[in-house]
Amino acid sequence: MPLQHLWATWRSDYVTSAVETRSSDSEAVAAGTPARTLFERILAADGSDDDKHIVARGEHCFVLLNKFPYTSGHLLVLPNRGEANLEDLSEAEHTELWQLVTTSVRAIKAAFQCDGVNVGVNLGAAAGGSQSDHLHVHCVPRWIGDANFIGVVAETRVLPVSLDQAHRQLRAVWVASPPAV
Repeated sequence: MPLQHLWATWRSDYVTSAVETRSSDSEAVAAGTPARTLFERILAADGSDDDKHIVARGEHCFVLLNKFPYTSGHLLVLPNRGEANLEDLSEAEHTELWQLVTTSVRAIKAAFQCDGVNVGVNLGAAAGGSQSDHLHVHCVPRWIGDANFIGVVAETRVLPVSLDQAHRQLRAVWVASPPAV
C-alpha cells in the first residue's frame, strides 16, 4: 500500500500565530532589559492567578492551564525562569518541576475522572515545541474513546469544559491536598 498523506494545513495558522518568543517582548526591549519568554510574561503580568489560569505556584516552577488545549484540563508545568533546555535547569528547578508534574497528574485524575494522562515534553522547535524558548511539560487528561483525531480530520477540538471551569476544578483539588514540594 502506498504511503498516504493526511494534511492538517490549519495547523500553520496556529503555529505561526502562537509562536511568541523573546523577540516579541517589546516592553523589555524598550527598557533595555533582557527579553522574556511568553510564559515569563504571563507569570509577571498584572491580574490574578485565576485570571491567568495559573493553577499553582512553587518556589521555582508553576502550573498553568494551556490556553490552546488538546482537551479540557490540559496543564503545562514549567520553571519560572525561561530555560529552553532540560539539562540546564538547576537541581532545585528540576526536582520541583517533576514533583509538580506528579501532583498535576494526581489533580487531573481527581478533577476530571479521566482514564489516563499523557505527559510529554517537546524540547526544541524541531521536536514540535511552539514555545521552544521555555521548556514546559504537558499533562493532558485522556478518556477511552475520546476524540483523538477530530482535530486533524475535522479541524475541530472538542472541549466539554471551559478554561474557567477547568481552572476551578483543578484549584479545588489542589487546595484540598496541596503538593508536597
